[in-house]
Amino acid sequence: MEGLVAAAGGDVSHNFSARLWEQLVHFHVMRLTDSLFLWVGATPHLRNLAVAMCSRYDSIPVSTSLLGDTSDTTSTGLAQRLARKTNKQVFVSYNLQNTDSNFALLVENRIKEEMEAFPEKF
Repeated sequence: MEGLVAAAGGDVSHNFSARLWEQLVHFHVMRLTDSLFLWVGATPHLRNLAVAMCSRYDSIPVSTSLLGDTSDTTSTGLAQRLARKTNKQVFVSYNLQNTDSNFALLVENRIKEEMEAFPEKF
């Protein structure tokens, strides 16, 4: 499933999927004016939401959980790493039951592959 939709103001929506460890994972990216929204999941749920942004006062982007279980740091960690990579405010909703660090690394690597292949969509 791949797609690209241009919205008013130059915002872009991009969808892609990958089979990771025998699980089909869907990705939805919305590139906004100065920020990025990333949804990751296998089913259409929004169980959590985190945001991260770079700060001139610290090399590590500041992040917080906006929705969901604050003890699950998968969304906040991913948002921090993507904020550092893109230098944008990044919202991440990671909605996969498997929070194993090796699986999360596969998910992150798939996102980075897509970013390298289609930088204009991020």
